[in-house]
Amino acid sequence: MAETTENVTMDKIVSLCRRRGFVFPSSEIYGGIGSTYDYGHYGVLAKNNIRELWFQAMVQERDDMVALDSAIILNPRVWEASGHVGGFTDPLVDCRTCKLRFRADKLDEAQCGRKPSKHPGEFSECDLTEARQFNLMFQTHVGALEGEGSLAYLRPETAQGIFVNFKNVLQLARRKPPFGIAQVGKSFRNEITPGNFLFRMREFEQMEMEYFVPPEDAEEWFHYWVEERFRWYLNLGLRESHLRKREHEASERSHYSSATTDLEYLYPIGWSELEGIANRGDYDLTQHTQHSGAKLEFVGEDGERYTPHVIEPAVSIDRILLAFLVDAYDEEIVAERQRTVLRLHPRVAPVKAAILPLIAKNADMVDRARSLYQELRKGQIVEYDDGGAIGRRYRRQDEIGTPFAFTIDDQTLEDDTVTVRDRDSLAQERLPLAGVRNWLGDALERPWQTPKPP
Repeated sequence: MAETTENVTMDKIVSLCRRRGFVFPSSEIYGGIGSTYDYGHYGVLAKNNIRELWFQAMVQERDDMVALDSAIILNPRVWEASGHVGGFTDPLVDCRTCKLRFRADKLDEAQCGRKPSKHPGEFSECDLTEARQFNLMFQTHVGALEGEGSLAYLRPETAQGIFVNFKNVLQLARRKPPFGIAQVGKSFRNEITPGNFLFRMREFEQMEMEYFVPPEDAEEWFHYWVEERFRWYLNLGLRESHLRKREHEASERSHYSSATTDLEYLYPIGWSELEGIANRGDYDLTQHTQHSGAKLEFVGEDGERYTPHVIEPAVSIDRILLAFLVDAYDEEIVAERQRTVLRLHPRVAPVKAAILPLIAKNADMVDRARSLYQELRKGQIVEYDDGGAIGRRYRRQDEIGTPFAFTIDDQTLEDDTVTVRDRDSLAQERLPLAGVRNWLGDALERPWQTPKPP
């Protein structure tokens, strides 16, 4: 009988990610660099799965969507037109005492450098400067000589690369509103106070889609995408009790937005934005039309002409992965021993199945296991493991979220069957060796719901 507990802290997630090779601090041998991380093998596999599942839902399974991969460094005039050069800022204050910097509008979430139990400005030794605006874009230079004419920026979002390609897609992809352009790629923001592991980083991977609609249909499509994106997370196993929709007040919204809803997840740091869906109106296309001189509008065969409005679902893969890890993390007592397990949706799990010979020194078992491994790896990411006792190998696979384990044992040598162990229930059954590949394919397509309590 298993006893489960719900006490997921960020420290536990960080420890697991480090211990099992999901995520490492970047440049660690040189002391690292603030809020920058490298993904190890299992982190890469999990991110690949999330990316593919998003692309499948947003592009592959739809007739009204096309894909794009725009450049990271765009003409700097793009960012002038979008308003990023003049307005993509956060208020910054310095503490003259501890030499730390803080966001002026987030002081109640920060810790004083001298007295962590206090917020900046609350301790008697605090000496904060007046707030000033700090632009979040990373600057770089294009060409051999540095100067004002060579100044460029690393993109802070992927969206603008979509907007400046609107005309190309409209003409060459033969699309008309409503239709969307989806993009996945790296973005960069020189955050004043990054932190909380993968939640806020200076370099992150975004998945954004800009959905272009007739102006009169914008509100309807906005609500459609809020519901569509909410269901996507539920279908991939996030508990509904830990996911909610929060509409922005008018004072919170960007100046161009007529409506914004955040999908928030209950992270260990509290309810925080997982994904944002915004009705951006015609702001972006209008701005780029005015600054570039190119007319970014839709013209119908009957002469109908208008600038489409835009609905934008935008999310960071890193935040999705963190939400999945937090939601999946579980500890339970099995046979008087603690078991740590990631109860990931099988389609999200980095490894789909483990193939384990019961006795690593038994040549016949190893041969059968190796043969099964070679067969399964043609269609799925699977892992062969013969290191250590079978119980220890099961626990290793539990910690990386592997949903199924196939064990080759003495009975396999007698009747060509294997034991399959279920990660969540720990139930075991026998399968014909020849039917394992089909069984695994079917199992990964079955509906799945987390066994964790709401």
